[in-house]
Amino acid sequence: MIIVMQAAAGRPELDAVVARVEQLGLRPHVIVGTERTVVAVVGDERDAAGSGVETLPGVAAVMPILAPYKVASREVQTEPTVVRAGPMVVGGSTIGVIAGPCSVESREQILAAARAVKAAGATGLRGGAFKPRTSPYAFQGLKQQGLELLAEARAETGLAIVTEVVAPEDVPLVARFADVLQVGARNMQNYRLLEAVGGTDRPVLLKRGPAATVEELLLAAEYILNAGNRAVMLCERGIRTFEAHTRFTLPLATVPWLHARTHLPVVVDPSHGTGHAALVPSLAAASVAAGADGLIIEVHPDPRTAASDGGQSLDFAAFARTMDTCRRVAAAVDRSIG
Repeated sequence: MIIVMQAAAGRPELDAVVARVEQLGLRPHVIVGTERTVVAVVGDERDAAGSGVETLPGVAAVMPILAPYKVASREVQTEPTVVRAGPMVVGGSTIGVIAGPCSVESREQILAAARAVKAAGATGLRGGAFKPRTSPYAFQGLKQQGLELLAEARAETGLAIVTEVVAPEDVPLVARFADVLQVGARNMQNYRLLEAVGGTDRPVLLKRGPAATVEELLLAAEYILNAGNRAVMLCERGIRTFEAHTRFTLPLATVPWLHARTHLPVVVDPSHGTGHAALVPSLAAASVAAGADGLIIEVHPDPRTAASDGGQSLDFAAFARTMDTCRRVAAAVDRSIG
């Protein structure tokens, strides 16, 4: 349910409502907006029956939350969430761009990529240190050494570091180095991992699973939100269909659909969504036109020699041209890349 506070209600009234909700064995999420403060209550709402919450001082109304994803719903928070990590802003009028190689391969590679994507206007640097791969014989990443190299790239360029965490036990280590924790498509419904990243103070980029519905994506985000972490970004990275001309099918209708139902920002990954570097610039521009709050794009110094995903990675020149195009599209829809 949602407890809507009166405009004149102060901190003592709000604290009393929170205390009462906790006495009922429910979890309160206080959301302070520009027009109203609400307390989103999650748990078994049968425990709230006859509790008299609606009679407490400062309470204007008590309403049910109809969506199965409670804290992520626009019923709870009408204002869009803006996620910030260092210089990177995702949401509102700003479209954040995260770019870099699929995996960290060497010091020279990641530093060159960081310098190039920053020069082109990206504010986040992606790069996998832990790489979940379909084959156990494929390159699995440099692990902690890769994290240390990402930290060195951040120290030089100032870019926010976005990297994947693949297991709950790795969360403390990755959070020491990363500015944003990425939960990959394979782990979208790894609930222990979702709860673990939800317990950190790092923003989370949650990728949609290749066979997941958007409602399942929102319910996965709910695990993170319910654990206390409000800085969640949803990522559309394509789904598996009967089509074979692209690696996945990138459904950009997801972007406005999500915006109509959740306050969380939506990031699009045109690299995984297509699997072909030649298609990435067009789909990146189309994502901006569709209302994406961010882009995550694979960029490599020499895609032909990449240890992973070279076929969908842009080189530096192609990325710079893509950024120029996206800036023009963003200006046309009254937004900016930054």
